[in-house]
Amino acid sequence: MIYLWAFLIGGSICLFGQFLLDIVKLTSIQMLVTLVLIGIILDGFGLYEQLIEFAGAGATVPITGFGYSLVHGAMLNGENGLFYISDGVFELASTTIVFSILLSLIVAAIFKPKGVT
Repeated sequence: MIYLWAFLIGGSICLFGQFLLDIVKLTSIQMLVTLVLIGIILDGFGLYEQLIEFAGAGATVPITGFGYSLVHGAMLNGENGLFYISDGVFELASTTIVFSILLSLIVAAIFKPKGVT
């Protein structure tokens, strides 16, 4: 049953992102920022943690999960003082950031852009 809920919740998040692109006519960057902000706001109110417990990877894999990990790390380390907030942000989100950069470099090394001959 957890797989069904992960699929439905993750699919609903992606469907909402597609709605923002097609119906609201946001650009890709505006849609990404909107979804990250939704994850941040939901974690600020303590709702995203409940969504993760309910849907598992269906809530952590979409881009809203990235916003959640940024804020959740800051909130956890923010208890230690103001200067520890940035450590917490990168503690939870570092894996996503590192793999995004590495994968981008690999793809850029293998493939040529469309306009280049």
